[in-house]
Amino acid sequence: MALLQIAEPGQSSAPHQRRFAVGIDLGTTNSLVATVRSGVAETLPDASGNHLLPSVVRYQPDHDPVVGIEAKSSSVDDPLNTIVSIKRLMGRGIEDLKSLGNRLPYKFAETESSVPRIATSAGHVSAVEVSAEILKSLKDRSEQTLGDELVGAVITVPAYFDDAQRQATKDAARLANINVLRLLNEPTAAAVAYGLDSGQEGVIAVYDLGGGTFDISILRLNKGVFEVLSTGGDSALGGDDFDHAIAEWIIPQIGLNKTELEPSQARLLLREACKAKEALAENEQVELNIELNENHRWFGLLTRDQFQQLVDPLIKKTLLACRRAIRDAGVDQADIVDVVMVGGSTRTLRVRELVGDFFKQQPLVSIDPDKVVAIGAAIQANSLAGNDPDGEMLLLDVIPLSLGIEIMGGLTEKIIHRNTPIPVSRAQEFTTYKDGQTAMAVHVVQGERELISDCRSLARFELRGFPPQVAGSARIRVTFQVDADGLLSVSAREETSGVEAHVEVKPSYGLNDAEIEKMLRDSMDYAKDDMLARSLREQQVEADRVIVALDAAMAEDADEMLEADERDAILKARDILLQTKQTSNDVQEIKQAVQAVERASASYVAKRMNASVQKTMAGHKVEEFTVEDENK
Repeated sequence: MALLQIAEPGQSSAPHQRRFAVGIDLGTTNSLVATVRSGVAETLPDASGNHLLPSVVRYQPDHDPVVGIEAKSSSVDDPLNTIVSIKRLMGRGIEDLKSLGNRLPYKFAETESSVPRIATSAGHVSAVEVSAEILKSLKDRSEQTLGDELVGAVITVPAYFDDAQRQATKDAARLANINVLRLLNEPTAAAVAYGLDSGQEGVIAVYDLGGGTFDISILRLNKGVFEVLSTGGDSALGGDDFDHAIAEWIIPQIGLNKTELEPSQARLLLREACKAKEALAENEQVELNIELNENHRWFGLLTRDQFQQLVDPLIKKTLLACRRAIRDAGVDQADIVDVVMVGGSTRTLRVRELVGDFFKQQPLVSIDPDKVVAIGAAIQANSLAGNDPDGEMLLLDVIPLSLGIEIMGGLTEKIIHRNTPIPVSRAQEFTTYKDGQTAMAVHVVQGERELISDCRSLARFELRGFPPQVAGSARIRVTFQVDADGLLSVSAREETSGVEAHVEVKPSYGLNDAEIEKMLRDSMDYAKDDMLARSLREQQVEADRVIVALDAAMAEDADEMLEADERDAILKARDILLQTKQTSNDVQEIKQAVQAVERASASYVAKRMNASVQKTMAGHKVEEFTVEDENK
């Protein structure tokens, strides 16, 4: 008789009874993969026992791409074909490279595509393709360790990644043949790991400073519910910038300037700068021995005080984002019970010191800041794969910037406001502006300003083929849906006819860090001006509406209904309104001109209404309408 092994649901060791899922922290400097085994979330090492995979890919002719430690060792000798910090290019367009160009020792191919492609000896590659190679390496590590195929992965992204950057991450996973269970914001992943580990409840700040990105999130933890109250940060600020600051301090000591450096020399300087940064975490000073070539050598000391002077401006930029996130969350600084440090760059002592001074408490560093994001993602992946139904949690992430559409007058109508929890679906009804209109253009935008010119365009599509109606009669319902990954889709439906149109927003480039910060700062700095501008535009649109409606009516029956003096009075008021609308920026003046037209045409409007009623009543008795109304 065969013996049967019995186990609790989800606890069987048989591979076919467990759905393997992993959490992946796709980082700028290093990446990790983690999973839950025997109820414990842990990162997975490679065959040599290394948990961290350097996010570096080297391309060579007639060879498969090399990923990780081996590729990193070639970054100085072969900088043009060894791609580092690729996360900074995810979701960015050609124009966005201007802000990063002096720090990218690559040759970019001349293409018609808006997506930048790096020229290597093995061909042209995009940021998505490079990231896919890193993800493939992590996927292979997972399947070799776990001995089975993955059902999917939760991949983390910076909270401040916009729609384009998130979509690029998902595309990279698709290229790597990974089923994405969810894109999870990095601070939220850290909160999952931290919250389950400590049982902490209350308002928590997650300070996430990685190699190339910075995020700050304010969360409320309560009985397994992780609610993101606000988020902020900089998608192009991290430990790499510390290295650049040190390297730029060294360059004049050697007797060079940045423009004279060859790519291999720049990589060598950055490597030495990174070593110095890490050494200063334990030492008061570090010796530097730089040899770029026979003519350019330098030996000297970098003290911790000098290092702090170099990086303090960068750290203070993160604290400005922290202050804004606290304000957006609607909490006081005193409400924050703990500050969780995430990301390898938080190992820098000066970061911990200034963050502690800002929040007036010692930040928590009990969980390995390199691993905490991957561990949180693994816990969520395990739950989504159905392995731990009792441990399922509710994650309430938020969108970083408001989403809306363009309306008449070049104004923005926000449909989903920033810091709204996701997933979310919001709908709003709009109508037509002109008689007989059978189509409507929908322009989807992102940003905080009132005027369309101050926001970022995401997508355009048209709703066509609905029946012509009188202006203002059509009911067009525009629905915005943001999924759990933060990706947006927009649909429009004319309710009477049922005609629909739909678009998944997939822009080919993303917002860079300066644009995001500028959008939020400008929304506050120009709030009063924006409201005045909106009021003016709305009144101008109302003036146009009155003029268009009046012209249409007079073309139809003015000759029959109006005496010459009545006609002249209406036309005079109409011309004054048109001139005022075109030349005046005074809302009240335009409003008074509109009212003057309404007064001048009041008798005409009454005559038209009476004529319409008489036409409707012709051939009928009043009693017929009364009976019909009673039956209704």
